[in-house]
Amino acid sequence: MPETWSVPNTTVVTGANGWLGRALVHRLLAEPGRRQLRLLAHSTADAHSLREFVGPRNGVDILIGDVSRADTAQRLLYGVSKDTDVLHTAGVIHPTKVRQFAEVNTNGTRHITEAALDAGVRRLVHVSSNSPFGTNPHASDTFRADEPFNPYLGYGKSKMFAEVAVNEAVAAGLDATIVRPPWFYGPFQPPRQTTFFRMVRAGKFPVIGKGDQRRSMVYVDNLVDGILAAELTPAARGNGYWIADARAYTVNEIVETVGRALVDEGLSVKPPTTHLPTLAARVAETGDRVLQAVGVYQQQLHVLGEMGHTIACDISRSTAEIGYEPKVELYEGMRRSIRWCLDQGLEL
Repeated sequence: MPETWSVPNTTVVTGANGWLGRALVHRLLAEPGRRQLRLLAHSTADAHSLREFVGPRNGVDILIGDVSRADTAQRLLYGVSKDTDVLHTAGVIHPTKVRQFAEVNTNGTRHITEAALDAGVRRLVHVSSNSPFGTNPHASDTFRADEPFNPYLGYGKSKMFAEVAVNEAVAAGLDATIVRPPWFYGPFQPPRQTTFFRMVRAGKFPVIGKGDQRRSMVYVDNLVDGILAAELTPAARGNGYWIADARAYTVNEIVETVGRALVDEGLSVKPPTTHLPTLAARVAETGDRVLQAVGVYQQQLHVLGEMGHTIACDISRSTAEIGYEPKVELYEGMRRSIRWCLDQGLEL
């Protein structure tokens, strides 16, 4: 196992009221030794919701701000000690306008890295994505540890430039590392993931072509494991790590596994009936590119276009260098996700 640090005196989390942010905060609250948490919420409503989520616990400060503004990062890290780690999860995946990709994902990350460098924090972990590296050229290809940038549309470009900002800060003296999750899922999920379950139940999730496209996936608790491993491993400085399951799954396998998990949680599932030709995904992707070129983002079009591609990664470097081992595989992760939805009273 690699050498690890002890937990810091102060842990700062951006995007704390988001899907990943909540899963991360939930873990940090339960971790012995996490004495001080400083959490960034985007709005007053988010801060109120986050306060209810945290409950009456001492040592938790919640700040309100927009990472796209430089003064937010400065306020967030004002007065922190050197024994501070920053876990940067804030970002936008499905915006209303394309320009928000750069404003939040790129500029926000640059503001956070600059403030972290000025504050002299112990470590910053930046949560990136597979999108700076695009999609695999064919279904049997797998992204390696050191993959060249090949960003996929606006989101991919914004996350690529965010990684560039992190690397520039590292060159200037910041201790930082990058984690790169692909499609993640699990508790605290947004409505689009609930829609995914509904579509599988109804047999209407769109399978493109033969459904043999491969997808790396990661249960959100596994992703939190990867983030904390990257945070606490000294040797991770300046590196990037894929955080996913040990293998990728075909789209057919994902749909079948989710359907089986739904049945095993007591829900009825219709056989898959929505099979679309590969051309449908290509047309959707072309339309997505045209719209994004004029500043318009359409979520359903984007998702359909991307579903025609393989996005698979190799986690061997993450296992070897930061000790990451995925504990929850697809079937069990989906059952836990479905159970969480049902416990929240969400209709699937």
